[in-house]
Amino acid sequence: MTKLILILAAQILLLAALASAGDDGDFARTINQKHLGLHKEEKLTHFRVYWHNSVKGRNPSAVMIQQPVSNSSLFGSITMMDDPLTTDVPRNSTVVGQAQGFYAGAVQGEIGFLMAMNFVFKTGKYNGSTIAILGRNTIYSKVREMPVVGGSGIFRFARGYVEARTKFFDFKSGVAIVEYNCYVLHY
Repeated sequence: MTKLILILAAQILLLAALASAGDDGDFARTINQKHLGLHKEEKLTHFRVYWHNSVKGRNPSAVMIQQPVSNSSLFGSITMMDDPLTTDVPRNSTVVGQAQGFYAGAVQGEIGFLMAMNFVFKTGKYNGSTIAILGRNTIYSKVREMPVVGGSGIFRFARGYVEARTKFFDFKSGVAIVEYNCYVLHY
């Protein structure tokens, strides 16, 4: 009888060990979408901002942290940025946020960047909210489209795209002004 109890106990322990081996623990669970505000109807927001990038002068908004392999295409360069976003082309227009992130020379044979940036909004109902943009930007193309891959605050669970159009570029002064039309789906 004792031997039978020991065998049963060993089998129970073995089954428990096997059952817990596939257990994911407490780090993941299914939750009700209403808890995150996802039961609301999705909205499409369009906004236009002007990105002011300056790599030279007394107070540059962007700094190259990795020099390019080739100066002709800027391939291999990495530039960190904290660029103002304004409501109009002139630099002294109302600042509504910052474009924070980096752009890296990712194309050989032409000037093209991998853009990884957050638009961080600092005014109005969008204050504290962000959208995350990650994509390819060939700067001499008339219009460049990049995806919105997420966001925070009002733009939590955001998706969409931006269209970038250069309004001003002067290589000598290191100044670029780019219009961003943003189309963002969010709750």
